[in-house]
Parts: sequence; structure tokens; C-alpha cells
Amino acid sequence: MTEATAAAPSGGAVGWSLEVSGLSAGYSGAPAVRHVSFTAGAGRVVAIVGPNGCGKSTLLRSIARLHKPTSGAVTVGGEDLWRMRPRQAAHRVALLPQSPQAPEALTVAGLVGYGRHPHQGLFRQWSYRDEQAVAAALEATGTTSLAGRRLDELSGGQRQRCWFAMVMAQESPVLLLDEPTSALDLGHAASVLGLARGVARAGRTVVMVVHDIGAAARYADDVLAMRDGEMVAWGPPGEVVDAALVRTLFDIDADILTAPSDGAPVVVTREHPAALDACPAPGAVPGSPPVATVHA
Repeated sequence: MTEATAAAPSGGAVGWSLEVSGLSAGYSGAPAVRHVSFTAGAGRVVAIVGPNGCGKSTLLRSIARLHKPTSGAVTVGGEDLWRMRPRQAAHRVALLPQSPQAPEALTVAGLVGYGRHPHQGLFRQWSYRDEQAVAAALEATGTTSLAGRRLDELSGGQRQRCWFAMVMAQESPVLLLDEPTSALDLGHAASVLGLARGVARAGRTVVMVVHDIGAAARYADDVLAMRDGEMVAWGPPGEVVDAALVRTLFDIDADILTAPSDGAPVVVTREHPAALDACPAPGAVPGSPPVATVHA
């Protein structure tokens, strides 16, 4: 699946930006996210990065109306998402959660059809328009040939593309992706991130949580870096992803190279001193300085 293939998703509203203003959220009185503000413009991909437990997923859940903020606002197209009815909000924002679960024996077509649920109602049953949206989402994600197969028969990478098709079929202008490449190999991860870029190219807004800062630098238009619930950096990858940011986020040293194809930052981590101490060279005396090995 290439980005070019994914650049023609199903229809729906495009050209709507997402604005988060002074958002704070927590659990049982303990703050997890503090005063985060950013704007994700239409046609752009925003990657939220940071160490485990820094508040990335809580921030995304608060945007998606799954966790109520303690303060702040979330607007799409200038309208407050938290003041909308659930069905109305689902017409604005679609969420692909981390490690989603599907009913047993569900087919791929059935899964993608769930994306049309916000468009159903007492006087609005399944229609040709819904069929079109599902078919377009399957085509855009390269999963048309899998439509009749059970989801539990597919590989992890295939399943993730099917879940992506479901949120595309929802036809919301804003897509929220919580660690969409978790547990995927390099090829399938690149495929899913390419889909995100294709969706943005078609005019929608994508906000995704990713662990790999290198992938964020490669595929995102803007990076939002978090640590301890607070935003520590925001902006285009070429401006904010540097050795100092990697040290701030992950307490490790790294070299930042430049990709020859497009100039994107490439993060190359250095060997952690703690790892060197834990694994001394053969024959070394415990506690002695590590001996460097030179490969000719």
C-alpha cells in the first residue's frame, strides 16, 4: 500500500481544523495532562510523542470525548466538541484506539461497516451511500480482497489496515490514532503511517500518538512532544526534533542525521551507559571502565 493509493479515501467533510486550548485532565485528582494547547490544521498530520506515562493517550482520549478534561476546550471547525451530542461529535471526530477488539468471527466488511454507525438512526437505515463509503474505505486501504474474510484469520498488519478502513468509513474530518503502529513490523508500520499521510493529503486532519520519534519526524507535519503531562515542544520536525529534545524526553543521547531523500530528521540513538555497565566485555573486571572495540 502506497501513500498515493491511500490519497483517495471515501468522502465526507474535509477542511476542518482541530483546536485544543488549555486542556488539562487527570485521574482521581492526580493531573495527567496540564494546559496543553495546539492547532491541527486541515490536511496536516500531528504526531504526539513522549515517554511512557507522559499523558499522550490521556490527551487523545480527552480530545475524543472518552475522558472528560478538568479544564480547557476542544473545538472542530470552531464548535466545542464536548458540548455536542455523541452522534454529532462522531460526525466530527473518529478514533482508532490502541489495541482495538472486535466481536468473534466478524468479517472485514462487517468491521468497516461499523464505521457507518454514526450515520444510522431511526429514520436513516443502511443505504447505498453507506455501501459506497465502505467500498471506498476498503479500496483506499487495499483491503477490498479481504472483505469477506474473518478478522481473526488475518495477520496483525492486515487487521490494522482493516481497522483504519473502519475509521475512514466514518467520514469524519478529524482522525485520532492511538499508537496505530504498535506491534507492527517495519513494513506494515510504514504502510499504516502512509495511510495517515494519504488521508491528510485528501484534506482531513490526523492526530496520532506514536512511540517512535523517528517515525514522527518522517511522517508528521507537526510534532507535539510531551513529558510529565506537559507540552515541551511543538512545531515541524525539522525545527523541533534535535538531540536536546531526545535527551529531554527519553534521557538518552542521540545523533540527528538528515534523510537524503527528503531532508527529514533521522534519530540515531547512542548506546546507553547503563547498558555498557550491565554487560561488561568478556574478561573485564567488574567495575572497571568499559573497553571500546574498534571494527576495521
